[in-house]
Amino acid sequence: MAKVTHEFDLYGKHYVLETGELAKQTTGAVLVKCGESTVLLTAVVSKERKDYDFFPLTVDFIEKMYAVGRIPGGYLKREARPSEKATLTARMIDRPLRPSFPAGFRNEVQVVATTLVADQVNPVDTICVMAASAALTVGGVPFEGPLACVRVGRDRETGEFIVNPTYEERDNSDLDLELGGASDFISMLEAGADEISEEDMLAAMAFGQEAIAAFCEEEKKFFAKVEEVNGPIQQREYILDEPLPEVHDRIFAHYDEMEAALKDADKLSRIGKVEALKESIRAEFTEEEQAQWSRAIPVELKALEKHAMRLMVVETGERVDGRTPTEVRPLMVKPDYLPRVHGSGLFQRGQTQVLSVCTLGMLNEWQRLDTIEPVDGKRYIHHYNFPPFCTGETGRMGSPKRREIGHGNLAERALLPVIPSEDEFPYTIRVVSEVMESNGSSSMASTCGSTLALMDAGVPLKRPVSGVAMGLIQEAGKTVVLTDIQGLEDFLGDMDFKVTGTTKGITAMQMDNKATGLTPDILRSALMQAHEGRMFILDTMLDAIPAPRESTKDCAPQIISLQIPTDKIREVIGSGGKVIRGIQEDTGATIDIQEDGTVFIAGVNGAGDAAAERIKAIVKVPEVGEEYTGRVVGIQPFGAFVELLPGKDGLLHISRVAQGRVDKVEDVLNIGDEVKVRVLEVDEKGKISLDRIDKPEAPAGSGNGGRHHDGEDRRPREHRAPRRRPGDKGEGAGNGGRQPRRHHDA
Repeated sequence: MAKVTHEFDLYGKHYVLETGELAKQTTGAVLVKCGESTVLLTAVVSKERKDYDFFPLTVDFIEKMYAVGRIPGGYLKREARPSEKATLTARMIDRPLRPSFPAGFRNEVQVVATTLVADQVNPVDTICVMAASAALTVGGVPFEGPLACVRVGRDRETGEFIVNPTYEERDNSDLDLELGGASDFISMLEAGADEISEEDMLAAMAFGQEAIAAFCEEEKKFFAKVEEVNGPIQQREYILDEPLPEVHDRIFAHYDEMEAALKDADKLSRIGKVEALKESIRAEFTEEEQAQWSRAIPVELKALEKHAMRLMVVETGERVDGRTPTEVRPLMVKPDYLPRVHGSGLFQRGQTQVLSVCTLGMLNEWQRLDTIEPVDGKRYIHHYNFPPFCTGETGRMGSPKRREIGHGNLAERALLPVIPSEDEFPYTIRVVSEVMESNGSSSMASTCGSTLALMDAGVPLKRPVSGVAMGLIQEAGKTVVLTDIQGLEDFLGDMDFKVTGTTKGITAMQMDNKATGLTPDILRSALMQAHEGRMFILDTMLDAIPAPRESTKDCAPQIISLQIPTDKIREVIGSGGKVIRGIQEDTGATIDIQEDGTVFIAGVNGAGDAAAERIKAIVKVPEVGEEYTGRVVGIQPFGAFVELLPGKDGLLHISRVAQGRVDKVEDVLNIGDEVKVRVLEVDEKGKISLDRIDKPEAPAGSGNGGRHHDGEDRRPREHRAPRRRPGDKGEGAGNGGRQPRRHHDA
């Protein structure tokens, strides 16, 4: 294939699609650029069909650190496991692609996005969907394209929508909406928002749909150029798993039995009944038939279950657990569920149960990120765990899977707009959501449970957040929107639409849509129905904990912030860190000093207060007139050194240690004595002169005519005899009292 390039401008940004030069042994490969950000998208389809009853699609997004001119961190200095952002981007590419392949496609497909340049101005994620769509199309894969993905932002000041905003534009946006799909429907949606209204969100989605259509048109122009240069794109032939009428009819004859088996509110009981029915239906086929139709039989059994569930909803308005379409499952809300942790909350909705735990830490415990994006890290961290026991199954426990990372990110985006700033709440905040039981909407349960945990921990949220998952059934020409979907309705339904927000507006959304007939009216209905559902849930949560606790718990670190002069930082740290280590060891507090002189101190049971007082004492500069009770730390013939504050000594002159004449300081003071003093003077070098308060009388016999053992007269100057220099002959001596110089002959 000869090289083909298509350049175009849309919504104020420049794009390039290119094929025919790189990775020519793939099924299809396209290079995409936005600004200078460059990603190579490759697609490879296996030659043989796999013996699976599902579509084997794999999408990988590879962050290359050379794309930003950086060497990877760590010992190996090589890109290792994908970052959270890379995993989320791979999911973003996967979700619009997957439903666009024909039903029954069983050849393995792998799409790989390799970042070559990340210009730190234009994000590389959304443009990958367009390039993946183009790579599959030029590779002749049977695929319902073209597809595209756009990010929609909204300028906080002007309210104007922005397509694929730069990082700088995103910082000034109150909306971060990613939409993926074709020119006439949306199949994937992710959003984070600063409490915007449903009407504004619908307007942004409509605007995003228009932008997707514009990018799809540019893809068509690119394909036309490819065919003009290289000839028509040859469609490859792949064998699809087609329904077999003889299998379909025999299995669908058991429709009434399947409908009866599905009507059970208990998930495990229902699954048991359905599986038992499927086994009995399978047993009706002979061994030869089961071997002949080994793939068709399980596919048709799944189709029967799907059809029975969907038809029940649209014809009777009743769901498998007996609820109406708008009904929320029974709720259980328990804040402060665990002792000793900083904050916790148990949230249960039906058979979905999540325990969220909040932990507070120092700001220097924020998560550092090593990615190709221009972000250093984050101080609010949300983790979501979905162990196999939560569905009554066995499985491998280990690093989080893509689904767990995606659900954790959704809950994090849901709560991030209401997290207080560092100035308001100088903590790093980590929330972990443990799914204890799952039957759908566990990410929304984790959002609700995490709100409870944060409020229980005393985090001053701007407003509490709740969330609900919406579903859609389109069957027999009818459409029903479902509130609070369970697992079966997610798996066999047409849409999984999660919405989170406060009483003020939406904070996050996520949608996966299999239905091409998702009209604006259906979306509006789903959003409004979601608003009612999440407000109902929020009211139940607020009954249990009306507001964040006024203070953090005793077991949580109390963080105190101080501001010290930058020239005092060295004194607080000490040589080799000796001083600051000593404070931490003595008090048990943790201390973090910033370059601008901001000091954060964390400790429990008053440890922070004790450490703060130590630091204040170190940086304190005594002022004239201040009084102290100090300890004598040194004695010299001319006076005593008194420690006023840690590291701050002043000189108490011998003439001021007592009333009357004192021959030796030791006659009045000894090392270790406490003495009350007043600051008389602080010179330009910081030397401090002291006077003793409530001076005692000098001991009898201490004085010696005012003359001390070092030969210095301690009497007031007016009572002293005139001083003579060496060689003086007395008053009136020649040469001003000086002896004449002696001259020595050579």
